Amino acid sequence: MTLSVFTFNLNNPSRVRAERQFRYLCGRPEPVLVLTETARSAGCEFLAEAFQGAGYHVTFPRPVYGTRERGVMVVSRLPALPLTLSVEYLPHRVAGVSVETGAGPLEVIGVYVPSRDATAAKVTRKRMFLDGLAAALPSGSTGQRLVIGDLNILEPDHVPKYRTFRPWEYGFYTGLGEAGYRDAFRLVAPDTLDYSWVGRTGDGYRYDHAHVSGPLADRVEGCQYVHEPRTDEDRLTDHSALTVALDLEPVARLTVTDVDRMPDLVGALF
Repeated sequence: MTLSVFTFNLNNPSRVRAERQFRYLCGRPEPVLVLTETARSAGCEFLAEAFQGAGYHVTFPRPVYGTRERGVMVVSRLPALPLTLSVEYLPHRVAGVSVETGAGPLEVIGVYVPSRDATAAKVTRKRMFLDGLAAALPSGSTGQRLVIGDLNILEPDHVPKYRTFRPWEYGFYTGLGEAGYRDAFRLVAPDTLDYSWVGRTGDGYRYDHAHVSGPLADRVEGCQYVHEPRTDEDRLTDHSALTVALDLEPVARLTVTDVDRMPDLVGALF
């Protein structure tokens, strides 16, 4: 049995685009969805309400009202318990759940790291968040844990090499390895060049990541980028998604309603 997790950058959708994203995400086979770049917006509130109304477990630490802050939401078709990480700076950018499997609990920690420009304020903001997250993450040497989302960082030997990234940004990636985590994509595709975001000039960046704790590394059955949400004509988002398949069997599932079979919810929300 395989348990898969899917991370998808929502790009803070409008209400109209959120409806299309909801239908797409409900059709995905992965029972756990990590949705990044959320906000206190009509589109994200729609998604949270729609998933809850369909029977999913939703964990959505909302950014402070009235700010332009972004965050993360974890949506599960499996019974889930919220996890609390002691991230004090921008805590809404981290959301975690624990789901039971036949091999013990799996912790899924969704993350949306701030992007930055060259201004001192944005550089300090991103660095403070990464420092706080690194300090709050449990050791990757024990347990079954997946840290996944839009990390807005690159691996140190990323191809192509971009001079705009600083040593402390690469340091967060290498620090995960030093803490016992493994890059799930590199476990299955050590030399593959693939990107989750492509700039206007056509340059590719592998911003979206999935890192597993050491004991989980042997259970990674697959990890690949899903480009259709970014490249199809409908263009649901500006990022490619990432899916991770783990050799784990959930012990229970929630009863969720298919989007095409819930007329009351559809009538109220669409």
